[in-house]
Amino acid sequence: MKTADFFVERLKAWGVKRIFGYSGDGINGVIGAIQRDGAIEFVQPRHEEMAAFMAVAHAKFTGEIGVCLATGGPGATHLLTGLYDAQLDHMPLLAICGQAEATVRGGSYQQELNLDRVFSDVSAYVQEANNPAQLRHVTDRAIRLAIARRAPSVIIIPKDVQEEPYEAPKRAHGFTRSGIGYSRPVLVPEESDLRQAASVLNAGKKVAILIGAGAMQAADEVLAVAEALNAGIAKALLGKCALPDDLPFVTGAIGLLGSKPSSDMMNECDTLLMIGTGFPWSEFLPKEGAARAVQIDVDPAMLSLRYPCEVNLHGSAAEPRVNTPTPACWSTGPESSSPNPSPSTTKTSTTHSTN
Repeated sequence: MKTADFFVERLKAWGVKRIFGYSGDGINGVIGAIQRDGAIEFVQPRHEEMAAFMAVAHAKFTGEIGVCLATGGPGATHLLTGLYDAQLDHMPLLAICGQAEATVRGGSYQQELNLDRVFSDVSAYVQEANNPAQLRHVTDRAIRLAIARRAPSVIIIPKDVQEEPYEAPKRAHGFTRSGIGYSRPVLVPEESDLRQAASVLNAGKKVAILIGAGAMQAADEVLAVAEALNAGIAKALLGKCALPDDLPFVTGAIGLLGSKPSSDMMNECDTLLMIGTGFPWSEFLPKEGAARAVQIDVDPAMLSLRYPCEVNLHGSAAEPRVNTPTPACWSTGPESSSPNPSPSTTKTSTTHSTN
């Protein structure tokens, strides 16, 4: 078995079903293995940059890791913009790149670039595999870290290594033997923090909710909280498909291309709940001091970054429990800045889902 064939088998073991890539002689060994195997769908766009963007979109809308592929040199550098999109939007992505033969590395060979340096700023993990026995742990670690850190990883495979016979790592000094598999933990904030957040939300008379990608897997919970609080829901771009726009209490997009109801709601609310969003334009959020705020995010670096929050919950979006009486509805009609759902007396408990 060639090293490239082992690599494809390992990708399948991690659940990879689709690769977006563009061919080139520096990566054709892997493409040949994909063709021989026949189980992974290979989608070829018109340009390597599109392959990266398509892989990011796959991650955003399926919840799976996105995988893109390109040859070395300029083919690899064309992936960069898509990888930065994945990094900034916190999406798991694996980039597979070819490279000049290991025997000529350091010789200013055709299309030879130090790709590990090129990708060092954008990736959570980047490594060139110069030996068949190395590729197993490089693959396992790259995919595991991409999923765990919601970030790009890059695997670089020289052309000649792809064609070498595969040799498994030995049980000997100088080798390491890795395995597959990873499950994200459910992050639940401290009970005292949840109670404090519930207290802030319960006290609100005009509650606005802003959702992002972190609400994608918590739609039912977001709806339950919105109904319990008689809150309106505005959507950042990555939260657009979390809930349909035709719900009476969803005000649609927010920001430069946002709706007037979303803008009015943010200007008039007295309480703001942000769920899994890094929405960048803080000028579209309430004036500082005008609203008490609670934020939920799995990435602590994003907490209280766009608007100062009274309670910052480091966790995923579907576990904090919010038991609340139903406040009076603050909507004035279908064109208003807030929702107009039917009153409900049912108490709700939101539950947490991954961001």
